[in-house]
Amino acid sequence: MAGRILGRKIGMTQLFVDDRAVGATVIEARPSKIVQIKTAESDGYNALQLGYDEVKESRATKPLLGHYRKAELAPHRRLFEVRVDDPQNYNVGDAVGVDIFSEGEKVDVVGISRGLGFQGVVKRWDFRGGPKSHGSDFHRRPGSVGNCVYPGRVIKGKRLPGHMGARRVTVRGLKVLRVDREKNLLIVKGATPGACGTILELGKRNG
Repeated sequence: MAGRILGRKIGMTQLFVDDRAVGATVIEARPSKIVQIKTAESDGYNALQLGYDEVKESRATKPLLGHYRKAELAPHRRLFEVRVDDPQNYNVGDAVGVDIFSEGEKVDVVGISRGLGFQGVVKRWDFRGGPKSHGSDFHRRPGSVGNCVYPGRVIKGKRLPGHMGARRVTVRGLKVLRVDREKNLLIVKGATPGACGTILELGKRNG
């Protein structure tokens, strides 16, 4: 069975688990349609190509429209692949949804973290900074980063100010608390990357 789907982060709430309130994330995972079946004979590997979130035809490029029309499906917002061992057990047009998960199992969640813009070294790297008073002119600056004559440049990888956030982040081993197959909702324990509305990858935990 395909072990990965896409979902949209709705927000966070609280649930009582063993008489204790825990933070939880609500994810809406509409069924993804199988658009193409890839096999080792034709493509070199076994996988399912799935489409997530139907859109109008005007929202898709002409090459993608032809790809969807070949599968007799409406265009989708996202295309992604899931490796499988037995692609012969699937058919184009089949739906894969939250029913692949069950309460109590662990999942890995992948998403783009919230963008925090350009930040200094204190916020970005937890630098201590300089004295806060007594006439000090050194507070939140990075300090000396040069290397005099040799090598005469800033070493690569130096922790400096820069863009923070907006990166691909994986949170592993989140517990599934609820599965609502009628409303296509999945509630997992803890926080997930990104703000509300972020598209998340939900995968079964291996091991």
